[in-house]
Amino acid sequence: MDAERARDFLRTLSLVEETVQWGDNLVFWVGDKAIGGKMFALINLDSDAHRLVISFSAGPERYHELLENDGVVPAPYMARLHWVALERWKAFSSKELEALLRDARDMTYAKLPQKTKDVLALPPAEFQKLLAASQKLRAEKARREAAAKEAAAAAKKAAKKRSAKKVSHPR
Repeated sequence: MDAERARDFLRTLSLVEETVQWGDNLVFWVGDKAIGGKMFALINLDSDAHRLVISFSAGPERYHELLENDGVVPAPYMARLHWVALERWKAFSSKELEALLRDARDMTYAKLPQKTKDVLALPPAEFQKLLAASQKLRAEKARREAAAKEAAAAAKKAAKKRSAKKVSHPR
């Protein structure tokens, strides 16, 4: 298997969304993250040969068992959540890796809150409408937070200017 085949496979799984994050990483989610979806796999597209090629959720039951395989290591930043990473694509056969990725997706779906599962079960038109509304709310919240941060910085600068004027210098 390679990155392209893994991506093609992951995109066939139900309710899977794909994003590009953290540089050259394809992140795969059960459901859109805007509605509470959770990530379950990450493919590293960086050409640096010393990088890990794919990381995914293994679950507490399989985590230590998978780490016993040559080429499988704890996933950086995610090991505490029982994620593993492959140092090379040949660490597992294609069929084994597909089964592990399917399990990762299923495990992650099972952990989603019922509210998120209900949203994912909506008819496509209603889901898209809800997703658009959620994205709009997130964008508005980000704009408000940026404006508040800018206002706080301006107030701090003004206060600093006022305190500098109050300080008298003896002559």
